[in-house]
Amino acid sequence: MELDAVRNSYARWAPVYDRTFGAVTNSARKDAVAYINREAGPDVLEVAVGTGLALSWYAPDKRVTGVDYSDEMLEKARARVDREGLSQVRALRQMDARELEFPDASFDTVAAMHMISVVPEPERVMREMARVLRPGGLLVMTNHFAREKGILARVERFSAPFANVLGWHSDFDIGVVTGTPGLEVVERSPRPPLGMMTFLVLRKV
Repeated sequence: MELDAVRNSYARWAPVYDRTFGAVTNSARKDAVAYINREAGPDVLEVAVGTGLALSWYAPDKRVTGVDYSDEMLEKARARVDREGLSQVRALRQMDARELEFPDASFDTVAAMHMISVVPEPERVMREMARVLRPGGLLVMTNHFAREKGILARVERFSAPFANVLGWHSDFDIGVVTGTPGLEVVERSPRPPLGMMTFLVLRKV
């Protein structure tokens, strides 16, 4: 997807995101944060934090930095932090995920929830997320990936040309994620609704 298309798409989505796509994906998002709270170190980067739907679920001992390219989404995330008094959130910053403005090995954990099929140059984004992880750190991801067969696979292929309108790639290949140099898959399982989402944990080696 082109960057302008992402910006415009999420400017349209921001007012209704929590009640639409956000609601559909909440189960997988909660699982991801629960895993981070249980298994991961304290310094967490959430890439494409959006409206901040997951921020209140992080444990109080986490130190969470959230980044997003959409000013409209970040405005809602900041309002959520203020409204709920989320002291575990240390910063929310406007940033292009292809060029994360952090030194190498800055975080114990990167959370990437329902975002990799949205961003331009996803391979580059994956490399950046791996770069800012400390050795042994975890990339915890939830996302929809293309199915190889069945009626849903045909629907995904049909929808693919409309990515700039939908705001995401319906036929996104999981190999873009699992093939990232320096990361190994340690967990992979389906998540609701109807197993359409995938929960992935990758470790920096």
